[in-house]
Amino acid sequence: MKFFSTAISIILFCSVASAQNPAGKKYTIEGRVLNEKNAAVAYSSVSLLKAKDSSQVLITTSSEDGGFSLDAAVGNYILNISFLSYKEKYIPVSITSKNVDLGIITLTAQARTLDEVVVTSQKNLMELKLDKRVYNVSQDVSNIGSNASEILANIPSVDVDIEGNVSLRGSQGVRILVDGKPSALTGLRSNDALRNLQGAMIDRIEVITNPSSRYDAAGESGIINIILKKNRTRGFNGNFTGTVGYPSNFNAAYSINYRTQKINLFSSFGTNYRKNPGGGFSTQQYTGTDTSFIYNQKTDRTRKGISGNLMAGIDYYVTPNTTITGSFLIDMGWEKNIRNLLYEDFDNNGLLTQTTSRVDDETERERDTEVSLNFQKKYSGNKDREWTAAFKWTNSGETESSDYKETSSINNQQKIQRSGNPAYEDNLLLQTDYVHPFGENGKFETGMKATIREITNEYLVEQLDNGNWNTLPAFDNNMKFTEKVFAAYAMVGNKIKRFSWQLGFRGELTDMQTGLIKTNEINHRNYFNLFPSSAISYELDDLNTLQFSYSYRINRPNFRNLTPFADFSDPRIYFTGNPNLNPEFTHSIETGHLVDWGKGSVLSSVYYRHKTGVTERIRILDSVTGVTNIIPINLSTQDDIGFETALSLNISDWWRFNSSFNFFHAKAKGEYKGVSYGSETFSWTNRTTSRMTFFKKVDFQASLFYRSPRVNTQGRDRSMYSIDLGLAKDVFKGKGTLTFNVRDLLNTRQRRSIVDIPGYYSESQFRWRPRQFRLTLNFRVNQQKIEERNDGGGMSDGGFEN
Repeated sequence: MKFFSTAISIILFCSVASAQNPAGKKYTIEGRVLNEKNAAVAYSSVSLLKAKDSSQVLITTSSEDGGFSLDAAVGNYILNISFLSYKEKYIPVSITSKNVDLGIITLTAQARTLDEVVVTSQKNLMELKLDKRVYNVSQDVSNIGSNASEILANIPSVDVDIEGNVSLRGSQGVRILVDGKPSALTGLRSNDALRNLQGAMIDRIEVITNPSSRYDAAGESGIINIILKKNRTRGFNGNFTGTVGYPSNFNAAYSINYRTQKINLFSSFGTNYRKNPGGGFSTQQYTGTDTSFIYNQKTDRTRKGISGNLMAGIDYYVTPNTTITGSFLIDMGWEKNIRNLLYEDFDNNGLLTQTTSRVDDETERERDTEVSLNFQKKYSGNKDREWTAAFKWTNSGETESSDYKETSSINNQQKIQRSGNPAYEDNLLLQTDYVHPFGENGKFETGMKATIREITNEYLVEQLDNGNWNTLPAFDNNMKFTEKVFAAYAMVGNKIKRFSWQLGFRGELTDMQTGLIKTNEINHRNYFNLFPSSAISYELDDLNTLQFSYSYRINRPNFRNLTPFADFSDPRIYFTGNPNLNPEFTHSIETGHLVDWGKGSVLSSVYYRHKTGVTERIRILDSVTGVTNIIPINLSTQDDIGFETALSLNISDWWRFNSSFNFFHAKAKGEYKGVSYGSETFSWTNRTTSRMTFFKKVDFQASLFYRSPRVNTQGRDRSMYSIDLGLAKDVFKGKGTLTFNVRDLLNTRQRRSIVDIPGYYSESQFRWRPRQFRLTLNFRVNQQKIEERNDGGGMSDGGFEN
């Protein structure tokens, strides 16, 4: 409690220290940009200038339907609207004590007409907002040709380990969504499935560090929302991408749509073949009362596979304010993984006693099918009033089978084994939400959601003895996992002058059961939790805004941590789950200060998290056999306090700079079977990206990532750093872009860790993949031309709305 009070004091101090003298209330300037044919002029530049000196105050772009909106204080301004081959328009605007609606603004064409005009403006790589950060991944040259997992690893404050596990601000309790909802694309048993999702299919990624009651309570460190590309431009539009790389990496993708007045047909596809070498080594040292020994382990791994996913759907515009969207997704993959292990055993005098080689030949197949139906209704006369409903059904299957061959130097003894590990999942989601504005700036939101998930997993290991396959009893069982979560929320917020507030409550009823079929071990849990959230923001002046937020969150154990079946690829280290795991709970407090000026923005945050029931993987040693069992348990309570800052800066027309820095202190304490486990660490990460444009045609980008050492309850992780480079040039008269990039230029991205507990010491180093070279060609069809649109409204792209 003392630490909690100290954290609150620090946060409040930082909030007060950031405060500046407030100014007056802001009012809204809005309008709609059309051309002479009354078609919307989307993406036109809308700049607000001071009348006295024409200095820029704000800038935005018009939406798909030509609409725009700007908030400004009382004063006299000039509104400048421009778009390519249209004549610029200047409109005097005077704000006194009410909002200004400019209505329809018509742009006229220049006397000179062009058959084709290329749009050269670009989105910023990073858009900073108080409640979330948006990363426009297509603007990151080093991401071109990458998959979703590699892209996430390039996002500030996000880390992806060699097994595909994603963490945010140093915590793996992060919720990953696709288009705002759970998806088969994030994987059945692990986030490794993100490697099958091609980056060319991704539009942007949103990171929400302290979500409100509108979102699922799952994910104690926040939410990562992957938004897929989906165009609604009139006529036929397409984006096609092909990549070749070394080591073997070949992929292709497209994103297309065809839009008429009443329907929009859309589809995206991605396929990839890859072959990645990897490997590492470790030293294990046991010191017991009766015996001591050491062994070294060398690992060489080759992972190769082919994957593909296809998504297609239709938007049907029933009325200008009502849209029905239906879509389906098919995702399939095949992998062949060869892992060669070499063990060298030494006695307590350091003399080599034996060597053992083990080959793990694994074949993995997976397939996912997803069907979704969405409904959206906006209400005439009030653009912010909205009702949505969603249905999604997912069916997934994943089969892993391995053949093992182990040979010892003692009498050339051989051991032949095989394993099978199929898993199948059905997932049903039903959701409805309603937003009702009131007053000038008030908003009330409410909604309900139900998710029903069922997974079956069979596991069997057999050994060949005298020509017969015999089952190993400790590795023979079937598991059935059922999870039902029923949720409802209500949230209200308002803005009074410069002061905004939001208060919400979310209730979630969880019914979960794990069952081991053959041994009849059933574990049923049912619990209800109320998750409050609140947020307060204050506009200090036209450039500065301060926000304070709180949320209470849950991190339910995932299927991988619940299944008790061991990973049998390494017979000396078994990774198993724990069917008796309980959820983690987190109180999260955060204050943020956003400075936003014409050419850049800085977001600074101080955050505090108090977590109970923290899941940690601990090592249980058998000093006689030398086998290590690694099992997750609800080990500890943990307190995290940190400071994070992100900078997005347009230094000039040819130089863009982004940098983020996260420093945190984490303190954990717990006990298991009479053994005390505790840790305290100070750690920081930095990711900096510089993008320069030379000769107005060539983009060069350099990115640097660094993560400092970290202490955990059983040892420490050593530092990690990497450098990425990229070059991009437009070709085919602006219709295409050719990109060359290098990931991990110095070949330094690898996991290095130490385990140091009584009776056991280990040092290990592992690299998932070596340095990569990639060449990518992206070709666009009708996506950068001036389009005459008359959109009648449409379904949102699945992203979160504020």
